Amino acid sequence: MIPVMSSCSLLMMFYLFSSVSQLLTAFTAIASVSSLYFCFSPYIANVKSQFGLSDRFVSRCCSKSFTRIQALLLFLCISMVAAWLVSGHWILNNLLGISLCIAFVSHVRLPNIKVCAMLLVCLFVYDIFWVFYSEWFFGANVMVAVATQQASNPVHTVANSLSLPGLQLITKKLELPVKIVFPRNLLGGVLPGNTASDFMMLGLGDMAIPSMLLALVLCFDHRKDKEVGSPLDISPYKGHKYIWYAVTGYAVGLVTALAAGILTHSPQPALLYLVPSTLGPIVVISWTRKELNELWEGSTPNIMEKTHSTEV
Repeated sequence: MIPVMSSCSLLMMFYLFSSVSQLLTAFTAIASVSSLYFCFSPYIANVKSQFGLSDRFVSRCCSKSFTRIQALLLFLCISMVAAWLVSGHWILNNLLGISLCIAFVSHVRLPNIKVCAMLLVCLFVYDIFWVFYSEWFFGANVMVAVATQQASNPVHTVANSLSLPGLQLITKKLELPVKIVFPRNLLGGVLPGNTASDFMMLGLGDMAIPSMLLALVLCFDHRKDKEVGSPLDISPYKGHKYIWYAVTGYAVGLVTALAAGILTHSPQPALLYLVPSTLGPIVVISWTRKELNELWEGSTPNIMEKTHSTEV
């Protein structure tokens, strides 16, 4: 259902974007605060444990207690999103996009390569259709049209209606953090009045979907590492870890997609290159190692876990 619902969302954004852009911006801002907090919290907790910092509870909100450091972190996240709403700077946009991607991959886990392959193949077809063939049916390249649209900034709308000072400092339009953008003249700085065509962009889905495969093989590598130290293990985990093949494949696919876009002077469906370059090496290497079935069906409890469950 993910490709089907993604297609419906794409069409809604294509036809109704101007009507719902401010609502989308507000929703994205709330989601970005939550994602930033989720991404930074483990590092803050690690710093507290490393330095033995005391952290008193200062408030309680929605049945959740906040410590002093957590409240400061929440304030920092809100400030970063507010800075993005005011300035619309591409670096802040990318930071929010990456945090949303990390939160998505952390919460949506795939159980095995079988499900992952089905999802990747479906989205492979989805990406190709909406980039290459949507113009035949809808009179325009739907994917490109949605990706290059800018949302109305509700902060600018409110400031304008209230005639607040400093209105000229607030950007009217925002690039939503559903894509990572880089100015083409990056070394020369960002020129005022840049448009969407002045940026190279990578959709968040082109990061999040292959990352689900990377997360899956990373968990598999971690489990294999633990099995090597088990006294019941008779076949130590040999060879390079799968995560390195997947990351290398992702880099190769991304460079290939970029090169294809430059050579053809046309937008390219990144998943056309990313799916074969990440899923292919994992399937081939796991088959040669006789571990494909284990990856395909997912992990099963080992003998120690079964024994422990029986005893309990």
